[in-house]
Amino acid sequence: MIDVSIIIVNYKTPQLINNCLQSVYTYTKGVTFEVIIVDNNSQDQSREMVCAHFPDVNWIDMGYNAGFSRANNLGMDHAKGRYLMLLNSDTLMVENLLARFVNVLDQQADVAAVGAMQINRDGQVHYDIFDTFGKIRRYFYIIPQHPFFQKLLYKFVPDTVYADPNQVDWLSGACIMTRPSTVAKAGKLDESFFMYGEDVEWGYRLGKQGRLLMLRDAFVVHLEFGSSEEYRQHLVTHINRFKTQAQVSNLLWIRKQYGIGAYLFLILHYMLMVPVVFIWKITVNLRNRDSLLSGLDNQKEFASQVGVFLRFLPETLLNRKGFYKV
Repeated sequence: MIDVSIIIVNYKTPQLINNCLQSVYTYTKGVTFEVIIVDNNSQDQSREMVCAHFPDVNWIDMGYNAGFSRANNLGMDHAKGRYLMLLNSDTLMVENLLARFVNVLDQQADVAAVGAMQINRDGQVHYDIFDTFGKIRRYFYIIPQHPFFQKLLYKFVPDTVYADPNQVDWLSGACIMTRPSTVAKAGKLDESFFMYGEDVEWGYRLGKQGRLLMLRDAFVVHLEFGSSEEYRQHLVTHINRFKTQAQVSNLLWIRKQYGIGAYLFLILHYMLMVPVVFIWKITVNLRNRDSLLSGLDNQKEFASQVGVFLRFLPETLLNRKGFYKV
Protein backbone atom coordinates (compact mmCIF):
# COMPACT_ATOMS: atom_id res chain seq x y z
CA MET A 1 0.00 0.00 0.00
CA ILE A 2 1.19 3.53 -0.79
CA ASP A 3 2.31 5.38 2.33
CA VAL A 4 1.36 8.94 1.35
CA SER A 5 -1.00 10.56 -1.12
CA ILE A 6 0.31 14.06 -1.86
CA ILE A 7 -2.46 16.39 -3.05
CA ILE A 8 -1.50 19.61 -4.82
CA VAL A 9 -3.97 22.18 -6.12
CA ASN A 10 -2.88 23.96 -9.29
CA TYR A 11 -3.99 27.29 -10.64
CA LYS A 12 -1.55 28.48 -13.30
CA THR A 13 1.56 27.47 -11.34
CA PRO A 14 3.21 24.71 -13.43
CA GLN A 15 6.79 25.85 -12.81
CA LEU A 16 6.19 26.08 -9.07
CA ILE A 17 4.78 22.54 -9.10
CA ASN A 18 7.77 21.26 -11.06
CA ASN A 19 10.10 22.84 -8.51
CA CYS A 20 8.02 21.49 -5.64
CA LEU A 21 7.92 17.93 -6.97
CA GLN A 22 11.61 17.97 -7.79
CA SER A 23 12.30 18.81 -4.15
CA VAL A 24 9.93 16.05 -3.00
CA TYR A 25 11.69 13.43 -5.12
CA THR A 26 15.11 14.74 -4.10
CA TYR A 27 14.57 14.58 -0.35
CA THR A 28 12.04 11.78 0.18
CA LYS A 29 13.53 8.47 1.24
CA GLY A 30 12.06 5.41 2.94
CA VAL A 31 8.38 6.05 2.14
CA THR A 32 6.29 5.49 -0.96
CA PHE A 33 3.99 8.19 -2.30
CA GLU A 34 1.67 9.14 -5.11
CA VAL A 35 1.05 12.65 -6.41
CA ILE A 36 -2.46 13.89 -7.18
CA ILE A 37 -2.75 17.28 -8.86
CA VAL A 38 -6.17 18.93 -9.04
CA ASP A 39 -6.28 21.71 -11.61
CA ASN A 40 -8.62 24.65 -11.02
CA ASN A 41 -9.30 25.35 -14.70
CA SER A 42 -5.93 26.99 -15.34
CA GLN A 43 -6.55 27.12 -19.09
CA ASP A 44 -2.83 27.12 -19.84
CA GLN A 45 -0.11 24.56 -20.49
CA SER A 46 0.11 23.43 -16.86
CA ARG A 47 -0.73 19.77 -17.49
CA GLU A 48 1.70 19.42 -20.39
CA MET A 49 4.50 21.20 -18.51
CA VAL A 50 4.14 19.14 -15.33
CA CYS A 51 3.45 15.75 -16.89
CA ALA A 52 6.42 16.14 -19.22
CA HIS A 53 8.67 16.07 -16.14
CA PHE A 54 6.53 13.86 -13.90
CA PRO A 55 4.43 11.52 -16.06
CA ASP A 56 3.27 9.41 -13.10
CA VAL A 57 1.19 12.16 -11.47
CA ASN A 58 -2.55 11.64 -11.31
CA TRP A 59 -3.90 14.80 -12.96
CA ILE A 60 -7.53 15.71 -12.27
CA ASP A 61 -9.30 18.58 -14.01
CA MET A 62 -11.72 20.36 -11.69
CA GLY A 63 -13.54 22.08 -14.58
CA TYR A 64 -13.79 25.47 -12.87
CA ASN A 65 -11.86 27.56 -10.36
CA ALA A 66 -13.11 25.79 -7.26
CA GLY A 67 -10.63 27.29 -4.82
CA PHE A 68 -8.69 25.41 -2.15
CA SER A 69 -11.29 23.37 -0.25
CA ARG A 70 -13.23 21.79 -3.08
CA ALA A 71 -10.13 20.94 -5.10
CA ASN A 72 -8.37 19.31 -2.15
CA ASN A 73 -11.52 17.40 -1.24
CA LEU A 74 -11.69 15.97 -4.77
CA GLY A 75 -8.04 14.99 -4.49
CA MET A 76 -8.72 13.22 -1.19
CA ASP A 77 -11.54 11.29 -2.85
CA HIS A 78 -9.01 9.84 -5.31
CA ALA A 79 -6.25 9.16 -2.77
CA LYS A 80 -4.99 5.62 -2.13
CA GLY A 81 -2.34 6.26 0.51
CA ARG A 82 -2.31 5.34 4.19
CA TYR A 83 -1.89 9.06 4.85
CA LEU A 84 -3.10 12.22 3.14
CA MET A 85 -0.77 15.18 2.65
CA LEU A 86 -2.00 18.56 1.45
CA LEU A 87 0.90 20.43 -0.13
CA ASN A 88 0.85 23.86 -1.77
CA SER A 89 2.34 24.27 -5.20
CA ASP A 90 4.57 27.06 -3.85
CA THR A 91 6.40 24.89 -1.32
CA LEU A 92 9.86 23.32 -1.43
CA MET A 93 11.25 20.46 0.61
CA VAL A 94 14.57 20.98 2.38
CA GLU A 95 14.60 17.66 4.26
CA ASN A 96 12.92 14.24 4.31
CA LEU A 97 9.69 15.70 5.64
CA LEU A 98 7.38 12.95 4.40
CA ALA A 99 9.29 10.31 6.34
CA ARG A 100 9.27 12.43 9.49
CA PHE A 101 5.51 12.97 9.25
CA VAL A 102 4.85 9.29 8.57
CA ASN A 103 7.00 8.33 11.54
CA VAL A 104 4.99 10.60 13.85
CA LEU A 105 1.63 9.27 12.67
CA ASP A 106 2.85 5.66 12.77
CA GLN A 107 4.11 5.94 16.33
CA GLN A 108 1.60 8.32 17.93
CA ALA A 109 -1.98 7.18 17.48
CA ASP A 110 -3.31 10.19 19.41
CA VAL A 111 -1.92 12.66 16.84
CA ALA A 112 -4.59 13.71 14.36
CA ALA A 113 -2.36 15.71 12.02
CA VAL A 114 1.20 16.97 11.72
CA GLY A 115 2.88 19.94 10.04
CA ALA A 116 6.20 21.79 9.89
CA MET A 117 7.65 25.24 10.46
CA GLN A 118 7.70 27.44 7.37
CA ILE A 119 10.54 29.36 5.75
CA ASN A 120 9.44 32.33 3.63
CA ARG A 121 10.76 33.45 0.25
CA ASP A 122 13.35 35.63 2.02
CA GLY A 123 14.77 32.60 3.80
CA GLN A 124 13.40 33.58 7.20
CA VAL A 125 11.69 31.09 9.51
CA HIS A 126 8.18 32.04 10.61
CA TYR A 127 8.81 31.80 14.34
CA ASP A 128 6.03 34.25 15.18
CA ILE A 129 3.32 32.21 13.52
CA PHE A 130 -0.42 32.12 14.05
CA ASP A 131 -0.39 28.72 15.74
CA THR A 132 -3.27 29.42 18.15
CA PHE A 133 -6.78 30.62 17.42
CA GLY A 134 -6.22 33.51 19.85
CA LYS A 135 -3.30 34.91 17.83
CA ILE A 136 -5.36 34.94 14.65
CA ARG A 137 -8.39 36.51 16.30
CA ARG A 138 -6.37 39.27 17.95
CA TYR A 139 -4.92 40.22 14.57
CA PHE A 140 -8.45 40.92 13.30
CA TYR A 141 -8.93 43.87 15.67
CA ILE A 142 -7.71 47.26 14.49
CA ILE A 143 -6.75 48.98 17.71
CA PRO A 144 -3.88 51.26 18.82
CA GLN A 145 -0.56 49.46 19.17
CA HIS A 146 -0.01 50.87 22.66
CA PRO A 147 0.80 48.09 25.21
CA PHE A 148 -2.28 48.96 27.28
CA PHE A 149 -4.67 48.16 24.43
CA GLN A 150 -2.68 45.10 23.38
CA LYS A 151 -2.76 43.67 26.92
CA LEU A 152 -6.48 44.35 27.13
CA LEU A 153 -7.06 42.53 23.84
CA TYR A 154 -4.93 39.59 25.00
CA LYS A 155 -7.04 39.33 28.15
CA PHE A 156 -10.18 39.38 26.00
CA VAL A 157 -8.80 36.86 23.47
CA PRO A 158 -6.16 34.66 25.18
CA ASP A 159 -4.00 31.93 23.68
CA THR A 160 -4.42 28.22 24.21
CA VAL A 161 -1.59 26.82 26.32
CA TYR A 162 -0.36 23.26 25.81
CA ALA A 163 2.16 21.23 27.81
CA ASP A 164 3.76 20.03 24.56
CA PRO A 165 5.47 22.96 22.75
CA ASN A 166 4.78 21.21 19.43
CA GLN A 167 1.02 21.12 19.97
CA VAL A 168 -1.00 23.83 18.21
CA ASP A 169 -4.61 24.79 17.55
CA TRP A 170 -4.34 24.42 13.78
CA LEU A 171 -1.91 23.60 10.98
CA SER A 172 -1.44 25.43 7.71
CA GLY A 173 -3.04 23.74 4.73
CA ALA A 174 0.15 24.52 2.79
CA CYS A 175 1.79 21.45 4.33
CA ILE A 176 -0.20 19.08 6.53
CA MET A 177 -0.46 15.31 6.85
CA THR A 178 -3.31 13.38 8.41
CA ARG A 179 -5.08 10.02 8.21
CA PRO A 180 -8.05 9.18 5.97
CA SER A 181 -9.77 7.78 9.08
CA THR A 182 -9.33 11.13 10.85
CA VAL A 183 -10.82 12.98 7.89
CA ALA A 184 -13.72 10.52 7.84
CA LYS A 185 -14.53 11.49 11.44
CA ALA A 186 -13.76 15.22 11.29
CA GLY A 187 -15.11 15.81 7.81
CA LYS A 188 -13.27 17.20 4.81
CA LEU A 189 -12.53 20.88 4.19
CA ASP A 190 -15.62 23.11 4.30
CA GLU A 191 -16.54 23.81 0.69
CA SER A 192 -18.18 27.16 1.49
CA PHE A 193 -14.64 28.58 1.68
CA PHE A 194 -13.11 29.64 -1.62
CA MET A 195 -9.64 30.43 -0.35
CA TYR A 196 -7.99 31.22 3.00
CA GLY A 197 -9.35 30.41 6.45
CA GLU A 198 -10.49 26.94 5.48
CA ASP A 199 -7.48 25.27 7.06
CA VAL A 200 -8.07 27.13 10.33
CA GLU A 201 -11.68 25.95 10.47
CA TRP A 202 -10.59 22.43 9.49
CA GLY A 203 -7.96 22.50 12.25
CA TYR A 204 -10.71 23.05 14.81
CA ARG A 205 -12.47 19.89 13.66
CA LEU A 206 -9.28 17.87 13.26
CA GLY A 207 -8.25 18.90 16.76
CA LYS A 208 -11.33 17.21 18.17
CA GLN A 209 -9.95 13.90 16.87
CA GLY A 210 -6.52 14.20 18.47
CA ARG A 211 -3.47 16.38 18.94
CA LEU A 212 -2.20 18.64 16.16
CA LEU A 213 1.59 18.81 16.11
CA MET A 214 3.81 21.37 14.44
CA LEU A 215 7.34 19.97 14.52
CA ARG A 216 9.45 22.95 15.61
CA ASP A 217 12.63 21.37 14.24
CA ALA A 218 11.17 20.46 10.83
CA PHE A 219 11.01 22.96 7.99
CA VAL A 220 9.46 23.55 4.59
CA VAL A 221 9.91 26.54 2.31
CA HIS A 222 6.62 28.30 1.58
CA LEU A 223 6.94 31.01 -1.07
CA GLU A 224 3.35 32.16 -0.32
CA PHE A 225 0.65 33.41 -2.66
CA GLY A 226 2.16 31.62 -5.63
CA SER A 227 -1.03 31.83 -7.70
CA SER A 228 -2.03 35.30 -6.50
CA GLU A 229 0.04 38.08 -8.02
CA GLU A 230 -2.48 40.60 -6.71
CA TYR A 231 -1.96 39.43 -3.13
CA ARG A 232 1.82 39.81 -3.33
CA GLN A 233 1.37 43.39 -4.54
CA HIS A 234 -1.04 44.28 -1.75
CA LEU A 235 0.16 47.26 0.29
CA VAL A 236 -0.23 46.44 3.97
CA THR A 237 -1.03 49.25 6.41
CA HIS A 238 -2.31 49.21 9.98
CA ILE A 239 -5.94 49.56 8.92
CA ASN A 240 -5.64 47.75 5.58
CA ARG A 241 -3.85 44.66 6.81
CA PHE A 242 -6.31 42.25 5.16
CA LYS A 243 -6.82 41.18 1.60
CA THR A 244 -10.58 41.24 1.07
CA GLN A 245 -10.98 37.57 0.06
CA ALA A 246 -8.89 36.43 3.01
CA GLN A 247 -10.90 38.41 5.52
CA VAL A 248 -14.26 37.34 4.09
CA SER A 249 -13.08 33.76 4.68
CA ASN A 250 -11.78 34.62 8.15
CA LEU A 251 -15.12 36.13 9.12
CA LEU A 252 -16.84 32.99 7.88
CA TRP A 253 -14.54 30.93 10.11
CA ILE A 254 -15.34 33.14 13.13
CA ARG A 255 -19.06 32.68 12.51
CA LYS A 256 -18.77 28.92 12.19
CA GLN A 257 -16.49 28.34 15.17
CA TYR A 258 -17.44 31.08 17.62
CA GLY A 259 -21.04 31.83 16.73
CA ILE A 260 -23.18 34.83 15.86
CA GLY A 261 -22.05 37.01 18.77
CA ALA A 262 -18.34 36.90 17.98
CA TYR A 263 -19.04 37.42 14.30
CA LEU A 264 -21.32 40.42 14.79
CA PHE A 265 -18.86 41.95 17.28
CA LEU A 266 -16.14 41.97 14.61
CA ILE A 267 -18.48 43.35 11.96
CA LEU A 268 -19.58 46.11 14.33
CA HIS A 269 -15.94 46.83 15.11
CA TYR A 270 -15.15 47.35 11.42
CA MET A 271 -18.24 49.49 10.85
CA LEU A 272 -17.35 51.75 13.78
CA MET A 273 -13.77 52.01 12.59
CA VAL A 274 -14.81 53.52 9.25
CA PRO A 275 -15.71 56.98 10.64
CA VAL A 276 -12.86 56.73 13.17
CA VAL A 277 -10.14 56.35 10.54
CA PHE A 278 -11.58 59.18 8.45
CA ILE A 279 -11.84 61.53 11.43
CA TRP A 280 -8.30 60.63 12.53
CA LYS A 281 -6.83 61.40 9.09
CA ILE A 282 -8.76 64.64 8.71
CA THR A 283 -7.53 65.69 12.16
CA VAL A 284 -3.95 64.97 11.11
CA ASN A 285 -4.46 67.00 7.94
CA LEU A 286 -5.83 69.89 9.99
CA ARG A 287 -2.86 69.77 12.35
CA ASN A 288 -0.43 69.72 9.41
CA ARG A 289 -2.35 72.50 7.63
CA ASP A 290 -3.00 70.27 4.64
CA SER A 291 -6.20 70.03 2.68
CA LEU A 292 -8.77 68.37 4.95
CA LEU A 293 -9.65 65.70 2.39
CA SER A 294 -6.14 64.94 1.14
CA GLY A 295 -4.46 61.55 1.50
CA LEU A 296 -7.63 59.58 2.20
CA ASP A 297 -6.89 56.68 -0.16
CA ASN A 298 -6.07 54.31 2.71
CA GLN A 299 -9.29 55.19 4.50
CA LYS A 300 -11.36 54.82 1.34
CA GLU A 301 -9.88 51.38 0.71
CA PHE A 302 -10.78 50.30 4.23
CA ALA A 303 -14.35 51.55 3.82
CA SER A 304 -14.59 49.65 0.53
CA GLN A 305 -13.42 46.44 2.23
CA VAL A 306 -16.00 46.82 4.98
CA GLY A 307 -18.62 47.23 2.25
CA VAL A 308 -17.61 43.84 0.85
CA PHE A 309 -17.79 42.25 4.32
CA LEU A 310 -21.32 43.60 4.70
CA ARG A 311 -22.28 42.18 1.32
CA PHE A 312 -21.72 38.70 2.74
CA LEU A 313 -23.46 39.52 6.04
CA PRO A 314 -26.86 37.85 5.44
CA GLU A 315 -25.41 34.54 4.24
CA THR A 316 -22.69 34.43 6.87
CA LEU A 317 -25.02 35.41 9.70
CA LEU A 318 -27.32 32.50 8.86
CA ASN A 319 -24.31 30.21 8.27
CA ARG A 320 -25.65 29.22 4.88
CA LYS A 321 -23.78 26.83 2.67
CA GLY A 322 -22.50 28.58 -0.40
CA PHE A 323 -19.36 29.67 -2.21
CA TYR A 324 -17.91 32.69 -0.44
CA LYS A 325 -15.83 34.02 -3.30
CA VAL A 326 -15.27 37.77 -3.66
